[in-house]
Amino acid sequence: MTSLRHTEALCTDCRDDATRSFVLNRLGRALADPTRSRLLMSWLERSAYSTEPARDLKLPRSNVANRLVCLHDCGIVVTEPEGRRTRYEIADPHLTRALTARAEVGLAVDENAPCVDPACSVPGCCNAEAGA
Repeated sequence: MTSLRHTEALCTDCRDDATRSFVLNRLGRALADPTRSRLLMSWLERSAYSTEPARDLKLPRSNVANRLVCLHDCGIVVTEPEGRRTRYEIADPHLTRALTARAEVGLAVDENAPCVDPACSVPGCCNAEAGA
């Protein structure tokens, strides 16, 4: 009896599921570190050179550099050389949107945090209850 292994011969759905799992695992690994999460959150609105988040987040540049290697190797951020400096940005606008949504969900879990969506209609949310 031959065992089924994940190869190119597998159906498209199986390959897609494996790819999705791989992507989620990489993103989960990146977000598991508080410093990497802070770096990603700092890039939601704009790209930056490595020195900027180090300064803004009050982190040693070596600490930021180590985290950037992980985020880059995971394919979560891309680099754009500009002369002697390198600009970092989130690799895909869809990922930026997903990270923004993740942050909003994280805020919603904190009962003391205000809802970030003024048009929210989610049952049980403070804004939804106020409009009811």
